[in-house]
Amino acid sequence: MMAGKQLQAEKYQQVYQQLNPQQQLAVNTIEGPVMVIAGPGTGKTQILSVRIGKILLETDAHPHNILCFTYTDAGVIAMRKRLFNIIGADACKINIYTFQAFCNHVIQENPLQFEQTAQAPISEPERIGILKQLIDGFPKNHPLKRYRGDVYFEITSLQLLFSTMKREGWTPAFMNSKINSYLADLPLRDEYIAENAVKAFKKGDIRTDKIAAEQEKMEKLRAAVNEFDRFEDMMHQRGRYDPDDAINQVIRAFEENAPMLSHHQERFRYILIDDYQDISETQNRLVQLITNVREKPGIFVAGDDDQRINPFQGADINHMLNFADNYKNDLLTVVLTSNYRSVQPILDVSKAVINHNQERLVNQVNGLSKELITANEQLIHSSHRPVVREYDTQQHEMIHITLEIEKLLQQHNIAPGRIAVIYNEGLYGEGFAEYFSARSIPLYSERSVNLLHLPMAKKLLLLLRYLSAEHDMAYGGDEMLFEILHFDWFQIPAIEIAQLSVEAAARKYGERKTTLRQLLAEKSNQPPKDLFSLSIHPQLKKAGAIMEKLIADVPNLPLQQLFESSIREAGVLSLIIASSNKMALMQELTALFDFVKAETRRNPVLNLREFVAITDLMVRERIPIPMVQVSGSEKGVNLLTAHDAKGLEFEHVFLAGCNAASWEKQRKPGPGYAMPDTLFSSSANGTQENHDALRRLFYVALTRAEQHLAVSYSRFKSDGKALEPSLFLAEIQEQLSLPVETPPVDSETAFVFQGLAFQRPQAPEIARVEADWVTHKLEKFVMNVTALNSYLKCPLEFYYKNLVRIPSPKNEATGFGSAVHHALQRLFEKMKLNRDEFGPLEEFITGFEQYMHHHREDFTPEQYKRRLEYGNDVLSAYYHKYVHQWHKITSIERNFKSVLANGIPLKGKLDKLEFWGKEANVVDYKTGDPDKALEKLAPPGEQCPNGGDYWRQAIFYKILVDAYDQKLWNVASIEFDFIEPDRKKEYQKRKVVVTPQDITTVSQQIRMVWDKIQARDFYTGCGKKGCHWCQFVKTNNMAVKLHEIAAEDEEG
Repeated sequence: MMAGKQLQAEKYQQVYQQLNPQQQLAVNTIEGPVMVIAGPGTGKTQILSVRIGKILLETDAHPHNILCFTYTDAGVIAMRKRLFNIIGADACKINIYTFQAFCNHVIQENPLQFEQTAQAPISEPERIGILKQLIDGFPKNHPLKRYRGDVYFEITSLQLLFSTMKREGWTPAFMNSKINSYLADLPLRDEYIAENAVKAFKKGDIRTDKIAAEQEKMEKLRAAVNEFDRFEDMMHQRGRYDPDDAINQVIRAFEENAPMLSHHQERFRYILIDDYQDISETQNRLVQLITNVREKPGIFVAGDDDQRINPFQGADINHMLNFADNYKNDLLTVVLTSNYRSVQPILDVSKAVINHNQERLVNQVNGLSKELITANEQLIHSSHRPVVREYDTQQHEMIHITLEIEKLLQQHNIAPGRIAVIYNEGLYGEGFAEYFSARSIPLYSERSVNLLHLPMAKKLLLLLRYLSAEHDMAYGGDEMLFEILHFDWFQIPAIEIAQLSVEAAARKYGERKTTLRQLLAEKSNQPPKDLFSLSIHPQLKKAGAIMEKLIADVPNLPLQQLFESSIREAGVLSLIIASSNKMALMQELTALFDFVKAETRRNPVLNLREFVAITDLMVRERIPIPMVQVSGSEKGVNLLTAHDAKGLEFEHVFLAGCNAASWEKQRKPGPGYAMPDTLFSSSANGTQENHDALRRLFYVALTRAEQHLAVSYSRFKSDGKALEPSLFLAEIQEQLSLPVETPPVDSETAFVFQGLAFQRPQAPEIARVEADWVTHKLEKFVMNVTALNSYLKCPLEFYYKNLVRIPSPKNEATGFGSAVHHALQRLFEKMKLNRDEFGPLEEFITGFEQYMHHHREDFTPEQYKRRLEYGNDVLSAYYHKYVHQWHKITSIERNFKSVLANGIPLKGKLDKLEFWGKEANVVDYKTGDPDKALEKLAPPGEQCPNGGDYWRQAIFYKILVDAYDQKLWNVASIEFDFIEPDRKKEYQKRKVVVTPQDITTVSQQIRMVWDKIQARDFYTGCGKKGCHWCQFVKTNNMAVKLHEIAAEDEEG
């Protein structure tokens, strides 16, 4: 034992002797408060470890008397590993925690004090579920209540607000007082006083319009803040606690329970905090409680205010300033400026950037200097200067960097792991990964992806959703079954599924009504007509049998067993094992199964319907199931975002994509409420604060480089749009005037790389079906505006919706729209029967409510309740606005069938015709947000060459009715009547007056689409990003060919 201690002491001394005098000073000062301000590469983490060794060697403290805080689980592991190399097995006894883990440990040690023996931490789906219920309970006039669109829009903002309030210890009362003081102060601020005469304000007037706008923001914040206590009650009623609550609960326990606090104060004689710049208010309060027992507490904090790069979590330099102020009589402040990582020119470049930040310790503390000086003897005489490179395009930038790295590997024998490409935009990582693969450059990349977005997981979740729907209501998932049958693990020819869908659709309105599932079962059980024919394709028959078995399994198997049964029966495992991408697919499958197991551990009686509700909620509210996708080997070239690069170092760093659009002008509208500036000590405005935060991130990226640094930007995007270099590059050049290189990328080299990265999406072509089947379908085809719009969007959309006629899903918006149309139809029909007198409002609303009631299956209970309340409000206001204005000479729900226009059969159903002598106004009712409908009303233009869907609908109706020769009147105009109010609570009607040019344009569109349909030109999709049908074909490996699309088509 003594020999082991002696050996550890010798190892400690070896490490200690390697420290410079400033580092040794920080280590030697064991008693009393110490603050180390440590710039990048100055050995901060090392002195934390050595200091712990010093305490154990030179005091009577035991390992359990030391408490060390770091900010990530990875940091805990790294700290313990470093300690083990210095002090041996005692490293395992040191208390090293994240703040959250420490508080959870305290709670678990004292269950009676916290009364949480029956509680569990809340999961993200549970949290969102409670927030959703909270929003459902908002009263009618609540500032945050929404009736249409994303009705749960506030979820992310509420979540962020509540988490911040807990982290900072802000109570609703405190928040309300800050809102009040902020609003009271606005009239006294210069920015709210008119500098010049403008609008209704004279010079020197108080800008009440600006104050009103700010007050509206603050009232939304106040409304959100006042929901905090209700959220907490709802969470605790479910036996859940928030991990963010743990620290506040421990603080309250320490404040109220003196013996508990005293126990921890006596136990932890020495406290060390890494990355102190990131500490929050509540974390600071916890540390103060533990250390307050001693006049000169043994607290050691280390950090760098210039490396605060985490999203807002209450961390600001005032915590470091307050620490210095609180212990000013006893504090030892050590500033580490000896950098052992980088050559001096790299440090000079980073200094030129960070000096532009105003909120720095060096600007707040007299005499403080953080001038970093290269102290690594091997680098002191190095003359490697950073280079700035300008490229024509982003593609050229990636090509040249790839070739530079290739040269480093092949000609200079640089180890791949010593090279990093750092960027601030993830698309660069994807592009470089493709280029590296093409050039056989080894790479290493870790990125967190959302499992719910990956193809395999999406397919399996759709299968589970279908099984749940069919178990709840027979034939309730037909629209999902069509897609499921196309999954590659079933190996069913697409034409077989298409023919089945067509037959089911054809029988939908006949005497032998059926569904896709019914028809599949019926045909599976039919014997062959004769010895030479098959009753149904064997794979289709097999898939039908699998589906029926799994549906029967739903009530009989626990969720985990049902999941296992589904992947086994459907042949998913067999497909994965045979795949060339088996490792990635198996990782997806395992991650999803792990999630299933985690949810069933949380709720052992969880059934399929409840599980599907959880995953649907996660998809809808963008709650990820994180999965780390690792590409390549750890010995490969590193592809990193600037955030992920913190704490790492590389011999060669390529900082790519340094354009304003990727840094200070990056459009990332963050969620959250506007906060009163009375909450913060910072004097910077929002833009300046954002620039300062990004500048710190840029600084961190620069300081990862040891010897070689190349900072690059491009003049144009790959689509030809101009780009400007980042502000941070301009700041470097302003001080250092680095030479700007413009490396050429010749056309031949570019051609070699063409199509690898940032390539345009490709349009998929599916297999052509039997000519006789298509001919039969087209014989009866009549063009309507929906088919026209579908084809213009994507020919594949037309094929699946109009020829294959896939089952259409029911949804809240269409159900509500149908109820509104029904109520309006009844209102006008009864007016005709009642001597041109409109019925009372109650009768109008009854028509709406009756339809809603008869079609309740279109809605969830929450949707039904919300839409019923909303419909009553908007229809009442709509009725009162128009009841005395409505024209009474009308024709309702007028149906035009097979009207020949230029030899093309057209059809359409008009909501209402208003007659004014021999002229008519066509009225089409629209539900939804009228503000969002504006682009659909736009005629052809640069952004939308074919015009908006509503504009085209208006012209189509004009052409249709004009071609109908059994009438004595003409269409003078087409009007869209929006039943829901706009954001100003006003009702809108938009009239389209049709010009001869409009008729020519849409007639040409009809002719072009008709001719292409007749020529069977609907097997190739549009290829546009985000197209559901193109993605459906690609995901299920149904494409027989991929076609390049023109840039204008891609944007269209």
